[in-house]
Amino acid sequence: MDFGMEGERPIQTTGGLRNTLLVVLATIGGLAILSMVGFVLLIFWLVRPGVTVPAVGSGEKIGVVEIKGVITESEPTLKLLRELGARPDIKAVVVRIDSPGGAVGASQEIYEEIKRLDKKKPVVASLATVAASGGYYVAVGARRIIANPGTITGSIGVIMKLPNLGPLMEKLGIKLNVVQSGALKDLGPINRDPSPKEVKVISSVMDDIHKQFIAAVAEGRGLTIEQVEPLADGRIFSGNQALQYKLVDKLGNFSVAAQEAARLAGIKGEPKLEYPAKDRLSILREMFEETGARALSGVIQRFFISIDPIPLYSIGMPNGQR
Repeated sequence: MDFGMEGERPIQTTGGLRNTLLVVLATIGGLAILSMVGFVLLIFWLVRPGVTVPAVGSGEKIGVVEIKGVITESEPTLKLLRELGARPDIKAVVVRIDSPGGAVGASQEIYEEIKRLDKKKPVVASLATVAASGGYYVAVGARRIIANPGTITGSIGVIMKLPNLGPLMEKLGIKLNVVQSGALKDLGPINRDPSPKEVKVISSVMDDIHKQFIAAVAEGRGLTIEQVEPLADGRIFSGNQALQYKLVDKLGNFSVAAQEAARLAGIKGEPKLEYPAKDRLSILREMFEETGARALSGVIQRFFISIDPIPLYSIGMPNGQR
């Protein structure tokens, strides 16, 4: 079979294939080297000192502490609050809270530190989209609480969920052998329902923590236990409702909270807002979280919102209420 025009010699392709292969290998090698260099630069960038957000304003300084997301640990926030308390140039502090709650111990530690700091200089809590449960717990340590009219807050209660995976484990042929030294050491088992005695013990702990929460709200808000108890059944409130029940002091955004902090501190003119330095790992994590959130939001809008629009605040409401 003839692959060329009549009278011509067949085309030799071995050298061309070899050259193409070399180009591909060189490209892959170059990309690998660039990736390694990029990785090294990223590590170098992450371990350098944190990025300081430029201070806003020109007057005396107000420190800003942000509490975002589920409260799982307290130490970073405690450290920042202690540092701001020790700085003579910081005249007041605004604690910006956007949290649905979290661990009891961590929330209590932050609450106590805010109370302690407020004895040195005014602390104002600014409630963002959500400041409920543990998020509200930390807020009541402040001298003043400012909320938006639509802020979701309250949820003065304590909850513990105990899953029973026993039926699933049985289907999978999984057995859980427990060896314990005390009759109640196996509290909260995942392979069975808790016994009445175990439920009683757990409930007593929840009730005690609930009383601590109520007492903290009563003290922080200048209310009596009797005034707080009817509101402490775990229900949520809008910022507007919370104002009516004296759970917050004023309606307004972050700027209103900063102005209130300046007034309490006797600052004349526009205060300078000083935000904490952020380590680069936190910045990188926030970038990925924001990108992921935008992508998820796009998917939800594409596939669900056009079918059945759901208000944001209906998510997680009891009994499917909207």
